[in-house]
Amino acid sequence: MCPPRAVSYRLISAAGADTSVGPYTAADATGYNERVRPSLWLGCVLVAALATFASGPRAAQPTPVLVELFTSEGCSDCPAADVLLQKLIDASPVNGAEIIGLGEHVDYWDRLGWRDRFSSATLTERQRVYAARFNNESIYTPQMVVDGRAEFVGSDAKVARGAIDRAATAPHGVVRIDVAPADANRIAVAVTVRDLPRPDRGDRADVVIGVTESRLRSDVTRGENRGRKLTHSAVVRYLATIAEATDAVASAHADVSLAADWQRDNLDVVAFVQERRGRTILGSALKHLKSATTEVTDPNGGYWFFRHKNAVASVRIRALGGYSSR
Repeated sequence: MCPPRAVSYRLISAAGADTSVGPYTAADATGYNERVRPSLWLGCVLVAALATFASGPRAAQPTPVLVELFTSEGCSDCPAADVLLQKLIDASPVNGAEIIGLGEHVDYWDRLGWRDRFSSATLTERQRVYAARFNNESIYTPQMVVDGRAEFVGSDAKVARGAIDRAATAPHGVVRIDVAPADANRIAVAVTVRDLPRPDRGDRADVVIGVTESRLRSDVTRGENRGRKLTHSAVVRYLATIAEATDAVASAHADVSLAADWQRDNLDVVAFVQERRGRTILGSALKHLKSATTEVTDPNGGYWFFRHKNAVASVRIRALGGYSSR
């Protein structure tokens, strides 16, 4: 078997900036389609994103608004809130707001007759942090939090729509997500941010990524919802802080493992920037995992072009050549 071809690449942005990223090993070319190694891909994405951001103003887009629902399958008041979250997502965009939902299943109901298979102590702790921010004496379900700015009973549709409308008028940064497969059960996620509002004085901001899964169903056989068939949307499967946003422009990347039982067609990747103390969401975005594809083509022999589905910019990649074995 022939040894792989070792090629150094130079990334040339649309603006002409020249950034070396290499060496990169690819199979000896017999066609135009090649798979991008995550390290090279991340470099491509960052250059492409910066070129896109520098390309000038675009038509006004709906403002992404993050809607978090703290819920549990063990709580009889929660199914109505789960339905409301789904309705908000389905109706989006509305009144200038693009809804990004997070169904966050807490674990303190698990000891009361039914263990919620989506519950997480980490999400319970996230709710506790909000309780401190909003000066609540205790945590409860269902609770909805809109853009980290307002909290209320999660089944109250009128209050929810009012909070979303107000949040959509607040300043937000622009968040972009790019995703590529790292291997069969892992994805590489790159997040780039621009025009980020400044956090309140003395506060800091974190870049957070998550994976959500929709169209999930459970047959509840015990507890307050005994005998009910529950349907969930935007269930948080993964949530982690990956970086600190220290300026109005920021970038970060991370590899995320995907469990074998997560249905890939129903997964979304979410990214947002959040004040660490004030909890305000400064910007957010969502990308459907199914629509995230990456490819490299070689239409002109010596020049390769990186493209990402739904991306505005392309990055030109010049092969510098050479062989090596390893």
